Amino acid sequence: MRRKRTLAIAISVAVLAVAGGAGIAQAVSGSDEEQVTGPAAARAATAALDAAGGGTVLEVERQDGDGAGVYEVEVRREDGSQVEIHLDAQFQAVGTAADDDNGEDSESDGSDD
Repeated sequence: MRRKRTLAIAISVAVLAVAGGAGIAQAVSGSDEEQVTGPAAARAATAALDAAGGGTVLEVERQDGDGAGVYEVEVRREDGSQVEIHLDAQFQAVGTAADDDNGEDSESDGSDD
């Protein structure tokens, strides 16, 4: 009984530490964007990977008002470049913002140039 209680306390402390660390990381980064989870995140990730031509999803967030769409999905492409895919409420790509080597953003409305 004592062992179970100790284990439960240890797990609770670990969960609180992780949650607190995430809050600190968010505060330090200055990001107040809402992370998307669950089925909406999965649909947004799939749509963004299709739009980006593959890669790895780094995060899915609600749009913060600095571009078109409802969702922002950050994708690291196979070549190491990163692109932010903007999706509408139906998970259709409506624009992108890519970081260049200078750290500057360039935006596109989703059409091929």
